[in-house]
Order: sequence, then structure tokens, then C-alpha cells
Amino acid sequence: GTSLHCDIPIWTAQAIIEYAARTEEIDFIYYTGDTPPHNVWNQSRADQLYSIHTINSLVARTFPNKTVYAAVGNHEAAPCNLFPTPVIKTDNISWLYEVLADSWINTFGLPNDTRETILRGGFYTTVIRPGLRMISLNTNYYHHDNYWLFINSTDPLNQVEWLIQWLQYAENHGEKVHIIAHHPPKECFAAFGWNFDRVVNRFENTISGQFYGHTHKDEFNMWYDENDHQRPISMAYIAPSLTTESFLNPGYRIYTLDGEYPQSSYWVLDHRTVIMNLTATNLYNRTILLNEYTARDAYHMDNLFPADWDNFIKKLESDIDGPLMSTVYKHYTKSIADGSQCSHACRRSLICGFKTSREDQPHACDSIPPFTSEL
Repeated sequence: GTSLHCDIPIWTAQAIIEYAARTEEIDFIYYTGDTPPHNVWNQSRADQLYSIHTINSLVARTFPNKTVYAAVGNHEAAPCNLFPTPVIKTDNISWLYEVLADSWINTFGLPNDTRETILRGGFYTTVIRPGLRMISLNTNYYHHDNYWLFINSTDPLNQVEWLIQWLQYAENHGEKVHIIAHHPPKECFAAFGWNFDRVVNRFENTISGQFYGHTHKDEFNMWYDENDHQRPISMAYIAPSLTTESFLNPGYRIYTLDGEYPQSSYWVLDHRTVIMNLTATNLYNRTILLNEYTARDAYHMDNLFPADWDNFIKKLESDIDGPLMSTVYKHYTKSIADGSQCSHACRRSLICGFKTSREDQPHACDSIPPFTSEL
């Protein structure tokens, strides 16, 4: 493979997945979508379904007896990004949801009671462990690249209403909830971002984890109290991608959760990122994977609760041009670059992204120092 504007070959993906199966202790898997490659100008429905079948079968075969909890990426559609809403009478996307329902249930191991909402809109909920509910959202119905939304973008399929109902159910029954989706909410329309913020505020004691993809980078996003903007209430992990597109090493992430016991918080206690060193792999003609970093060790954090990540951001703000921010940028690129390649403006932008949970937050980054210490 190459770190240019390219995806990885199938055999590289297979080598990385098989390495994870050999070396990691895994209870279950979150897969946040984008199975087909990025040659969107040369794709058909048949191509997308072939990619889904090939990759899903590979993952299931490599991790037998492990349930994979998946979300729909924007690249699963053909054409890419275009997910017709129910008001569109000239097109529909049932061809994709029918295949995903069969694959996610029969190949990935989801229970059959998820089929109804997968067929309706590519979203579902299920219980992973006693006390832990997972909700998989289809954020393609809120993303500005889905041009069908310009006809009517008012919560297609009432997915937000459905989300609230299940969060209320979880609260009533003492469950904690993990939310997974492809797009981080800040990548979606501002209207969805505002509504999702209200939901996160209302259910801050129920939502114990958010996990997204799409950006290919190693990032996180913060949510703050809608009244007390200084109080952190939730945060989301945006995990690195397996693809190298663009200028990245391949990577995957292992999360350590608060364990399975009565009244468990199911918060993330730590996470470790594994990367394939693409330069060394090509140089020595063998797959070279290594532990890039562990969050608590690399960032000197006692815990990974929202308050800890907020304190971490404050530490970065106080020394934007320092070595810790250099380390953060290195991990952001999965070690394809280092801090010397990120200017003060670049670092400030990165911190701003960490503090932002929705598209329309004009004052979220006002506290970040705008100038270098030399000035």
C-alpha cells in the first residue's frame, strides 16, 4: 500500500485483521462503516454489495464467535453519499438495507429483532451485555453530502425521535448506552447537531460512550452543558481508519471498558491504537504492526471521563506549541507526520475541533490562545 490518495489492497486489510485476531483479546467489535473503496466515479450497486459481502465475510471468518456491531457509512450507497429519504418517490435504497440486514444478522451475529429498523433505515438497537445497550445510527440522513436532504431534511424516518425513545427506555431500565455511527455529529447539518446536543444533555447519565469514524484520523469531540458551557458532559471517540486515504498509516483501536458487573458504568477506561508502519512494511516486504500509543500513558491521564478530557484540552491550550501538542498531532496522523509539520494555526484548529460537537458553534474556540508565545 501507499499513504498517497489510495486505499489499501485487500491482502493488507486481511493481514491487519488477522494480526488483531492473533494478538488481541476482544469481546466484541464496533465497525463504523465505509466498506467500499474511494473510487466513487467507478462504482455501481453491484460493486458496493460485492465489497460488503467480501469484507463482512472476512471479518466474521477472522473473528469467529464475536459479534460485530456495524453502522452505515456514506460509501455504502451508489452513488456515494446519496441516501434517498421516504419523500423521494423516484428512488429508494432498499437494495442496500436488505443486504445489510441479512449480512449484519447472519454474518455479524446481530439478533433478528434488529431487522425491522435496519430495513427501514439502516439503524438499530440491541443489548450487548446486561446493562449495556448499543444504538447504531444512520447519520447519512443528516450529512450535507446527501443531496436528497435539500428537498426535505426534517429528520428523515424520525430517527431522532426513535433515539430519544430508546434512551428513555434505557434510563427507565437502568441501562447504559453506547452510540455508534459513521459521521461524527459535527460533520452533519447544524439542525441535527443542535437537536443531538439537546439529547446528549438530557441523557448525559445514560450515554456512557460515543464512537464514530469517517474522518480517518485519530480524534475526539467534547460536549458541554447547554447552560454551563464550562461543564463537560460527554465525549466521543473518532477512531483511526484501516485505509491509508489520505497520507496516513493504517490503524485500529482497542478500547478497555469498565467491566461487566452490576451497576457498571461501561465507560472507556483506556484505549490503545495499533498502526501498520507502512514505510517499514514496504522496505522490509513484511507486515510490520506496532502499538502506537495508549491514551492514559501517552497523555498522562488518570481517567478518561469527560472532565479528564476537558482538563487535557486545557493543558494543550496552555502550551499549544509544546511537545504534548506535537504528540497529539503525531497520533492524529497515525504517526505518518510529527509536530514539526503542524504550525501554530494548525494546532489551534486541531484543539478547536476537539472542543466542537456540532457544525454551528461560533464561540466554542474563543478561549484558545490565538497567537504563538513568541509574539
